[in-house]
Amino acid sequence: MRRRAGLFTVLSILLFIAGCSGITDDPTKDWSPEKLYKEAKEKVAGGDYETAIKYFESLEARYPYGRYSEQAQLEIAYAYYKYDDPALAIAAADRFIRLHPTHPNVDYAYYLKGLVNFHGEKGFANWLLGAKDDLSDRDPKGARDSYDAFREVVERFPNSRYAEDSRQRMAYLFEAQARYETQVARFYYERKSYVAAINRCQHSLATYPRTPSTEDALGIMALSYKAMGIDDLMKDTVRVLTRNFPNSRYLAEVNSVTTNR
Repeated sequence: MRRRAGLFTVLSILLFIAGCSGITDDPTKDWSPEKLYKEAKEKVAGGDYETAIKYFESLEARYPYGRYSEQAQLEIAYAYYKYDDPALAIAAADRFIRLHPTHPNVDYAYYLKGLVNFHGEKGFANWLLGAKDDLSDRDPKGARDSYDAFREVVERFPNSRYAEDSRQRMAYLFEAQARYETQVARFYYERKSYVAAINRCQHSLATYPRTPSTEDALGIMALSYKAMGIDDLMKDTVRVLTRNFPNSRYLAEVNSVTTNR
């Protein structure tokens, strides 16, 4: 029994030593902050975002002060974004903004927050070229959050290198949110929920004016008033629709709808 107990003790010690050597065998343990940062950036460039995140975290943990640590706090937000972890990307960007509100690159932190919630790069590229895209097929909350982040860039940093792109993305999102509201209004109209349809149209017109969806909002609102038999408001809406969109297809629709009294 003594021999067995002694053998067990020796094996336990050997396993413990092996485990400890595995824990401490970190190839980056002697790296300078500059090397850690450089290697992390190379991992990002190569698409190995998981390793890049580990390197950035190690850099901040070992060298919490200095320009490399500050920059790592911003770079890790981008790495999380590319790693498809939006929650941690936004958390990292918000942390950078909170810790370094006057940093020369804080504009990028706001811009990155907009990108995280943006979605639809292909649709945006087509929209810039004048092609049509189903802008309503977006997460409305994400679109609003993205719009607000880009607006921060435009309003707080008008001379930023990211300001013009932010303006274009805001225009795209503005139109997307307007389209979403009119799609919801049409949904209510087709189900004969005319009051709800009118409310969504009015919200769209007040909140997202002068977009291509303005015609849809006026048209659906006119159809809803017609269906409800509210002729005076229907005529007022048709007058505005005719003045702004004289060739609108909704004018013929309004004339063909039988009033439901």
